[in-house]
Amino acid sequence: MSAGCLLRQAALVLLISLVGACGNSSVSAPPPGAPRATVLNASLSSPWGMAFLPDGRMLVTQKGGTMVILSADGARVEATVSGIPAVVDSGQGGLLDVVLDPDFDAQTNPWVYWSYAEAGSGGSGTAVARGRLVGAALQDVAVIFRQLPKLSGSGHFGSRLAFRADKTLFVTLGERMRDDPFSPGLQYAQDVATLLGKVVRIHRDGSTPADNPQLGSPGALPQIWSYGHRNPQGAAIHPVSGELWVSEHGPQGGDELNRVLAGGNYGWPIRSYGCPYGMPVGDTCRVGGGRHAPTYVEPVSFWVPTSIAPAGLMFYTGERFPDWRGSAFVGALADKALWRVALNGNVEVSREGLFGELGERIRDVRQGPDGWIYLLTDSGKLIRVER
Repeated sequence: MSAGCLLRQAALVLLISLVGACGNSSVSAPPPGAPRATVLNASLSSPWGMAFLPDGRMLVTQKGGTMVILSADGARVEATVSGIPAVVDSGQGGLLDVVLDPDFDAQTNPWVYWSYAEAGSGGSGTAVARGRLVGAALQDVAVIFRQLPKLSGSGHFGSRLAFRADKTLFVTLGERMRDDPFSPGLQYAQDVATLLGKVVRIHRDGSTPADNPQLGSPGALPQIWSYGHRNPQGAAIHPVSGELWVSEHGPQGGDELNRVLAGGNYGWPIRSYGCPYGMPVGDTCRVGGGRHAPTYVEPVSFWVPTSIAPAGLMFYTGERFPDWRGSAFVGALADKALWRVALNGNVEVSREGLFGELGERIRDVRQGPDGWIYLLTDSGKLIRVER
């Protein structure tokens, strides 16, 4: 046998022995590295929502009115999607969230749903449309939902979308900055004859499910699932219970993470752990004393004495961060952090703010098909949290 053959044989024996050692349960793998944030793209324009296509590419909405398709690595814009209806880009309004149909298939069922600020009689309001994504074009576009009444102003559109397991669609709606704790007569979020400050549940064609809660008030609109919301800008389905959870903006403090129950009243503008704007920071000025129960639903978590401005919500279910599995993740605009809320069932166990050193207003947070966590920032970045 040649010297070269002998060397290769020795190397093979060594490799086999090393593989055997690695398979020994007494040898532990090296500890994983700390989570890190990697910027994949910094060229977006006020991105607001994102959805992953089956091939790993991403649909991203940009507040000014465009939807783009990003490559699977997130690094480049492959196309700008045509077919988006006219959008009111003003203040907090614009092109907002986007989700895929629960039965999405690029060939046979390519439906995409998005929310946006729509002009109309009296001002503007949140609308939801759907269309078939064919290449980079939306076809057969139709508006399936409109928030009424439309009002002047440019704040509190809410506007996250989430599909339930039964394939009905939740839409979160702000109260358009109309409710004032100092003015008891202005309580749109409590008025079930309007769609302001509500979560609604609709079918994919915009029709109303027959099993929506019966609110028992004259003129109550059948689309309403819950009410008493201020400005819910995060929505996610709990991976175990299948229930909707939302994160929503309080006034001065009092931002909330809520488990949203059918027919639930979440208290705004009668109760809040926040204070009316301009009041001294503290707890004595809490709206209605703060405590929601027993008349209203208590939040799972709330932030005081100042606001983090929550936007985007996700439950982590992947394998990349086993210690984070089951936690809720909330993006923060004012706080410029990603909040992780550890849960025991429906109860908060602990929470921590992450990646504050980035100094980024985190608008949306999603788990990717690769198990990493993806963030959109108001500055135009797509960031992947990995290790």
